[in-house]
Amino acid sequence: MENPLSDLPLCRLLNIKYPIIMAPMFLVSNEKMLIAASQAGIAGAIPALNYRTVEELRAGIKTIKASATGPIGINLIVNASNFLMEEQLQVCCEEKVDFFITSLGSPAKVIEEAHKIGIKVFCDVTDVKYAQKVADLGADAVIAVNNQAGGHLGDLSPQALIQAIKAAVSIPVISAGGVGCKADLDLIASYGADGFSIGSIFIASEEADVSQEYKQACVDFGAKDIVTTTKLSGTPCTVIRTPYVKEIGTTQNWLERILNKNKRIKKWVKAIVFYRGMQSLKKAAFGATYKTVWCAGPSIEHVHTIRPVAQIVNELVEDGKA
Repeated sequence: MENPLSDLPLCRLLNIKYPIIMAPMFLVSNEKMLIAASQAGIAGAIPALNYRTVEELRAGIKTIKASATGPIGINLIVNASNFLMEEQLQVCCEEKVDFFITSLGSPAKVIEEAHKIGIKVFCDVTDVKYAQKVADLGADAVIAVNNQAGGHLGDLSPQALIQAIKAAVSIPVISAGGVGCKADLDLIASYGADGFSIGSIFIASEEADVSQEYKQACVDFGAKDIVTTTKLSGTPCTVIRTPYVKEIGTTQNWLERILNKNKRIKKWVKAIVFYRGMQSLKKAAFGATYKTVWCAGPSIEHVHTIRPVAQIVNELVEDGKA
């Protein structure tokens, strides 16, 4: 029996079996995960910032393309915090990735360059106003980041955000956040989602290179344990409320808040805060200490074991046991 999910627009847009993108996750996403995702009938994306240099990014794309059986995407941070953005864009265009996901800034440059060679561009948005802006710039789809997303999240519920954006733009709306099982997938599809970007349930995959403790935390903790912090990047970000997170709190201190409001230095402060936060996440992802901060979304409620990517996908779309 044909899976009705195959009728959703993202399947046609990327020529994939299931309308799912394995969301790009900072430090978590890797080449093995993207290859496995493609072989399971979905698309995968990886943050360019998961590579320290553009040379490593190029090598990573080549490795994935050598074994992937479906489309691969690169996530580009397009604001001032990413000093390598233009070089990353150039390398990705030269290596002909299948799609970009842009985050945290204007995608104008990415859309312009990508469309010259037929690469699709999907843009993270959290509200109707920004969705309209990127649609006007020529984006191929928007990724509607709702208040159930892992990592950087939006303010609106999946239903409110999808329906508001669908009423405002004519391009496909891919929903990000709130999917951990087949029932979630079907519910959000009923709101009008044209596809899904799903991340957190793949952290506890066998292919992920993060620490066993991080994976096990996704098994042991649940939706009630997810909190939002501004201490990592200056932008609200979801993390697991471990004892250490409880101790340090989830809001920036008074000095950080003052510096973030200074118009003359705001851009540089954000870049420094972002860098410090990402370094903290890097230490936590690959080694467990008392001072550990792990990013995840509430969909880890549905993670009960550490499994291969293929099994996660199969249970998500077929059995409803992800």
